[in-house]
Order: sequence, then structure tokens, then C-alpha cells
Amino acid sequence: MNVMIPSPLLSYTGRTWVEASGDTVGAVLDDLDRRYPGIRFRMIDEQDRVRRHIRFFVNGEQVFDLAWPLAPDDELVIVQALSGG
Repeated sequence: MNVMIPSPLLSYTGRTWVEASGDTVGAVLDDLDRRYPGIRFRMIDEQDRVRRHIRFFVNGEQVFDLAWPLAPDDELVIVQALSGG
């Protein structure tokens, strides 16, 4: 499936759109971490929770659960909010 990577994580992938596989959001993140070591930790904390500044959209719909089921032709967009002051 196509996965859109936010700008702050491009240092891992080197490109905005990458391919990944998995039958849930969590499985796709695991696959991304196998391909791009360390990227998952930037999105998921030590308690296996989505970090506050990360959002996932599947086919345009925001999802909050890593167990959200995915089909091979789905599109996953990862958005990272900006913070600071």
C-alpha cells in the first residue's frame, strides 16, 4: 500500500511516498520500521501508544487505533503536527 510520510520523518525514507504492507495500521508501521529502522519510535511511544503529535488517515478518514484493519489498496497518510513557540 502507499504510505505518505510527513516532512519531519523524511530523513528515514528519503521520499514522501513509500510502499509498505500489513493488515492493520500497526502492522504497516512495523513493516516501515523494518525498512526504515527507527521510524516507528518517532510515531509510537514505549507504551505502544500513538504519540500526541501524530495522526493517521486511512483513505482520508482519521483513525486512532493501531488495530485498524487495512486492505492492500488502502492509502495511509501519516501527519505530524508542528509544535513549539
